[in-house]
Amino acid sequence: MKILVLSGSPNKNGTTALLAEQFIRGAEEAGHSIYRFDAAFQEIHPCNACNACQTTDKGCVFKDGMAELYPRLPEADAIVFVAPIYYYGLCAQLKLVIDRFYALGDALHGDKKCLLLMACEDDTLESVAGAITSIKGMAGYLGWEMQGIISALSCADRAAIEKTAYPKQAYELGKNLPIGDGTNW
Repeated sequence: MKILVLSGSPNKNGTTALLAEQFIRGAEEAGHSIYRFDAAFQEIHPCNACNACQTTDKGCVFKDGMAELYPRLPEADAIVFVAPIYYYGLCAQLKLVIDRFYALGDALHGDKKCLLLMACEDDTLESVAGAITSIKGMAGYLGWEMQGIISALSCADRAAIEKTAYPKQAYELGKNLPIGDGTNW
């Protein structure tokens, strides 16, 4: 299975970086092909609603980091969203990427799996509810099947999350995804 991991964290060694690393380790051990895109380290413009991607054959008017991602999105069998939760919703870096999905139109609709890995300092599910609702709503609209959600609560930093079961859960989630057709990137 081709798995696209979309990470929004600007911290290369932070909480969600660990979740992504462990998920990827498990998925690779299971035989999946992984492509990781770290949105925080790309130049990505926000969608400006010009609609050129829908009214011309030229695609998005911005020629930025999304050019690397656009061909991989339709090819992916599964898309994993990895986001730190700073203030009740998806981090801005990941939200920029999601907003730019618009340029692909119908190409994203169909048979894909979707996962969400999050970490936050707070200890209540209320803090992650907005991100969960957003991803579930998008997945439903696109016809994607939710395969798992990890909400790593009370994880302010790497030291805190390393003392929890969340990294192992991320590993197991990657390890136990069904293989699919076995194609690679």
